[in-house]
Amino acid sequence: MKSTPATLFGRAGVLLAGVAVLAACTGPEPSPPPEPAPTSEPAGCPESGVEITAGQVDTAMFSRAMGIVMTNCGTGEYTVNGFPVVRVLDADQQPLDIAVGNGSRPVSAPDSYDAPPEPVTLRPGEQVTARVLWRNEVTSSTEAAVTGRYLEIAPAEGEPAQVVEPDGGVDLGTTGRLAVNAWAVR
Repeated sequence: MKSTPATLFGRAGVLLAGVAVLAACTGPEPSPPPEPAPTSEPAGCPESGVEITAGQVDTAMFSRAMGIVMTNCGTGEYTVNGFPVVRVLDADQQPLDIAVGNGSRPVSAPDSYDAPPEPVTLRPGEQVTARVLWRNEVTSSTEAAVTGRYLEIAPAEGEPAQVVEPDGGVDLGTTGRLAVNAWAVR
């Protein structure tokens, strides 16, 4: 059997039609699944975007001083202005009745840490510090000495607090007061 040009074009048309049908059945390559949405904060970073840690407790006579560090562990800028909000907690993380004052004066003479608060904007990874002061002094034989186990610290009023455990606790004696200095870059 001899093929004519019409027969060849007819066979080619059938072949092309078959390829088109197969292509339609398989469709385009599937697109890859979407990337997971980025989390708002890196793993291990509190939802607030900042992490508060306690430094070593420095002791001299009856005085105690402990640095606290706030690190922007988030993905955006974080602005802080003022004093940390601090509460002393017992071993069961219940608040103790302790007065907390701003600046060194409630427990010591003013010093270089008593600079007035200024706004500080932290980029991711940057830090500010503050200082917590207290005295381990027993001034009454009728009152029991008070020792806190933890400090609950918020960056500012109304912000979420975090709990830290100072090495050796917070041995307040019978003074019933604590002082904090403002957040600052030191």
